[in-house]
Amino acid sequence: MTDLERRVAELERRLDALEAGPSVPEAPQGTFWALEGLKEQLAEVRGGGVLFTGAVRLPDDREYAWQYAALTDELLASDWTEAADAFAALGHGLRLRLLREILGGRASATELAELDDVGTSGQIYHHLRQLTAAGWLRSAGRGRYEVPAGRVVPLLVALTTARPA
Repeated sequence: MTDLERRVAELERRLDALEAGPSVPEAPQGTFWALEGLKEQLAEVRGGGVLFTGAVRLPDDREYAWQYAALTDELLASDWTEAADAFAALGHGLRLRLLREILGGRASATELAELDDVGTSGQIYHHLRQLTAAGWLRSAGRGRYEVPAGRVVPLLVALTTARPA
């Protein structure tokens, strides 16, 4: 990757981080500060709502802060089938592994192909295309991939919701 490509990639990452929102202050342990804040914000809203938020530092020290809220009535009235492709892309173990590896710093298809039990380079590219089409990845140029800043916390939230209760 040329110096210019690296600089452009870094600028895009910083822009995504700015668009993702401000950093979240550290909260006291053991309290429902986010829940209480949401309830306060939605006191006049009949159906209530949901909120998810996160402040993440990845192994390579990239940091992401993100939050999203939605009203219950709007969620229940929306077409849930529109989310099928995004969920389907996450419904394959190898795709989840590729996402984890990319978040961990392996950004190129070549680096991913060096991993054990990931299949051929053609199979890897197939899965990378599926994740890119669903918005979980984007091309960072020259066979390199990244999870868009606005998808890091939602991806981790989706994984958290899939864990046994």
